[in-house]
Amino acid sequence: MKYLEDFLKYIDFEKNDSEYTTINYESDIKEYLEFCSNNKIDYKNISYKQARNYINYLYEERCDKASTISRKISALRTFYRYLESKDIENYSFSLLKLPKKGKRLPKFFEYNELEELFDVPDTNDSLGQRDRLILELLYASGMRVSELVNIKLNDISFGSKTIKILGKGNKERITYYNDITNKYLNKYISNGRKELNVNNIDYLFLNYRGGHLTTRGVEKILNKIIDKTALNKHITPHMLRHSFATHLLNEGCDLLSVQELLGHASLSATNIYTHITNDRLKDVYLKTHPRARK
Repeated sequence: MKYLEDFLKYIDFEKNDSEYTTINYESDIKEYLEFCSNNKIDYKNISYKQARNYINYLYEERCDKASTISRKISALRTFYRYLESKDIENYSFSLLKLPKKGKRLPKFFEYNELEELFDVPDTNDSLGQRDRLILELLYASGMRVSELVNIKLNDISFGSKTIKILGKGNKERITYYNDITNKYLNKYISNGRKELNVNNIDYLFLNYRGGHLTTRGVEKILNKIIDKTALNKHITPHMLRHSFATHLLNEGCDLLSVQELLGHASLSATNIYTHITNDRLKDVYLKTHPRARK
C-alpha cells in the first residue's frame, strides 16, 4: 500500500526514528489494515465506533497488554497525522483514550450461562450441529477462535480425543476434548459437515456456502446465538477461552497446567486468571479456617 510505504520512508528518514520504532510502526499498521480489510472497513473513513471495535479486538482476540495497545494507538495517530498531509482527514483514533496500565480482568461465562448458550443451536440441522460443536469445542479445549477455524480433519485424533493446532508464533500444541464434545463432533462430521461440504475441502468448520469458516464468521454465529438467550452482556467468542481457564482453576487445576493448555508462552499471561477465582477461594476459606467452620 503506497501510503504505508511513503509513511515508513517519512518515519525512517525525515523523523530519524530508530530502526526498532520503524519496524513497530510497520507491524502495527499492517495489522490494523488487515483488520480493516477483513471487516470491510474503509480505513480512510473509519468511524469512532469502528475504531473502538478495533481496540476491543486487540483486547479480546489478540489479548494484547495495555502497554501494547497504547503503542498501537500512538502508531495509528501518527499515521493519520501523516495522512492529513495527503488530504485524508480522520480523527477517530485521536479521540480514543489510551488504556490505563492496570490489569484488565477477563470476562467469562458462569456455568448456567454456558448451558443457556449450548441449548440454542438446533442440532437437527447441519448449521445447528456445526454451531453447537463450535461452542462445545471452544469451551472444552480453551483454544483461540483463530486456531479453531484452521482445524483440518487430519489434525484430529479421534482415539485419544486430541487435536493438533497451530498457535501464536506458529507453535504447535495438542489440545484435548471430552466425551460430550466427542458426541457432537461425531454427529457433525457424520451428518452436518457432509451436507455443507459441497466444495470437498479439508477444514473442519464450513460456512453455509461450503467454504472455510472465518473468525469473523464465528463472531456472527455467536452474536446470533446470544440474541436468542436472556443473557444481557457484551459477549465475544474469546470469553469461552476465558471461561475454560477460569473454571479449571475454580475446580482445582494448577496454574502451570492451565498455562500449557492455553498455549501461553509465559506464566505471567496466565496469572491474570488467578484474580477471578474468588468463588473457589471463598469456598476453601469457609471450609478450612477454624472460625469460619464454626
